[in-house]
Amino acid sequence: MGIVKIGTNPIAWSNDDMPELGGDTPLETCLNEARSIGFTGIELGNKFPREPAALRRVLESHGLSLVSGWYGAELRKRTVEQEIEAMTPHLELLAALQAPVMVFCETSDTVQNRRNVPLRDRPVMREEEWGPFIEKLVAVAEHMNARGVRMAYHHHMGTVIEKAHEIDRLMESTPAVVGLLYDTGHLTFAGEDPAVVAKRWAHRIVHVHAKDVRADVKAKALAEGWSFLDSVVEGVYTVPGDGCIDFRAALRPIAEADYSGWLVVEAEQDPAKANPLTYGTMGYQNLRAIATELGFTVHN
Repeated sequence: MGIVKIGTNPIAWSNDDMPELGGDTPLETCLNEARSIGFTGIELGNKFPREPAALRRVLESHGLSLVSGWYGAELRKRTVEQEIEAMTPHLELLAALQAPVMVFCETSDTVQNRRNVPLRDRPVMREEEWGPFIEKLVAVAEHMNARGVRMAYHHHMGTVIEKAHEIDRLMESTPAVVGLLYDTGHLTFAGEDPAVVAKRWAHRIVHVHAKDVRADVKAKALAEGWSFLDSVVEGVYTVPGDGCIDFRAALRPIAEADYSGWLVVEAEQDPAKANPLTYGTMGYQNLRAIATELGFTVHN
C-alpha cells in the first residue's frame, strides 16, 4: 500500500475568495494550530510570504512542509506563453520549496468567486473549445513537470470542469503528465459519486482534497439556486466524518492503486461558525483512522 502524509489548507482559518471570513486571524495562529493538530504540511494561502527563503523560514519554524498551492488559469483565453508567464512566480515558489504538485484549475468565466451568481450559471466549454484547450493544457503541464512540479488538475464547482463526464473527457484526452486532483467534496456537491470517479481514474490521481458535504445544505443550495460562496457560508462543506460522504468507499480505490502523496483536509467553512482547531482536529483524526484502516502507511 501507498505512503501518505496528511496536510491541511489554510482556508479553514482564512478564506481567499472571501477575505472577510477569518480575515483577522493571524497566519501564526493558523500554522500553530495546524501543527498542534498533527498536520505535517499545508497548502498556500493569501497570508503566506511569497519569497522562497521567507516562506521556508516560516514553515520550518512550525515543522510544516509546503504541500502545494492554488493557481487559477485562463487557458481558454490565453496562449501557452501567456499562461506560463503568468504562472512563473507561483511555479518557481513551489519548486523552490519542493512542493510536489500545483493545484491547477481553469477559472476563465468561473462563478466560484461571484457571490451573486448561482452555481447553475457556471461556464460550459463549447465543443470547438475542447481541442485547443487540451493542447494548451498539456503544453503547460509539460513545462511544469520539467521544473519538478506535477500538475494536479482540480475539478471545481462553478468552473468548466465540474462534472464526472467533464473529468472523463479531460483525462481521456491527455497523457499522464496531466495529473488529477481528486476532491471528494466537489464531486459530491456536483451530484457525482466520488468512489466511481476514483475507481476510474485512480492511476491518474496525484493529489487528494478530503472534504465532506452536509447533505441538507447541499440540497437546499441546489434547490434554491445559491452561489458557491453562499453555499460555503451556509456550511455545505465540512471535514471528513462530519457529513454524508463514505470516505472508506471514496478512498479505497486509490488505496488499492497504491496512491502515495498528500491527503489534504480542505473544507472551506466560516471559521466563526466552525472553529478551525475543533474541526481540523476532527478531520485529521477521522481521515488518519480511515487511511490506516485502508492499509495506507501514514507518515508523520
